[in-house]
Amino acid sequence: MPGLVGKKVGMTSIFDENGANVPCTVLEVGPCVVTQVKTEETDGYKALQIAFDEKKEKNTTAALKGHFKKAGTTPKRKLVELTGYIRDWNLGDVITVDYFKDDEWLDVTAVSKGKGFQGVVTRHGFSGIVGSTHGQHDRQRAPGSLGASSYPSRVFKGMRMAGQTGSKSVKVVNLKVVKIIPESNLLLLKGSVPGAKGSYVIVESPDRT
Repeated sequence: MPGLVGKKVGMTSIFDENGANVPCTVLEVGPCVVTQVKTEETDGYKALQIAFDEKKEKNTTAALKGHFKKAGTTPKRKLVELTGYIRDWNLGDVITVDYFKDDEWLDVTAVSKGKGFQGVVTRHGFSGIVGSTHGQHDRQRAPGSLGASSYPSRVFKGMRMAGQTGSKSVKVVNLKVVKIIPESNLLLLKGSVPGAKGSYVIVESPDRT
């Protein structure tokens, strides 16, 4: 799906035309530079590689320096490949937040906040043991049985257990554009977006046809 790359700034709330207080997530979206144009003739499919956020040249590899030099731009931190653009963009073109429109519905993909190693109650929402009984001993937050011991004598794949929580790619769909501030490249979306402040996000315009 076509879209842009941005960065999460934080959250705020604004009043709409009816006087209702609307919670919003503030995203800095663009300007993004087209650093590669893929075509069916050369690559077998059509796509755009876009880059976002300035990067020091001394921290950039020689191969990437040449890649950005072809596009006529400075080194960037984030490179993303997206498909589905209706308009034909050229190498070196700059796409700004004006690509989106007011009252549009967008999808946002980001890496959620990492919460470290967590038990099943936090990680999967297990209820645990409600109340204590005779013989109960510190088992309120235990996962319970993992399967029969005699057969198959192993734990099935996909068993919900304790483990690393968060720090995964999460996609939130159908977030409404509340306001666009083009002079600051800011995009205000209704509701929350995964990820911490300063983390990168991919904002896409879904094709529902």
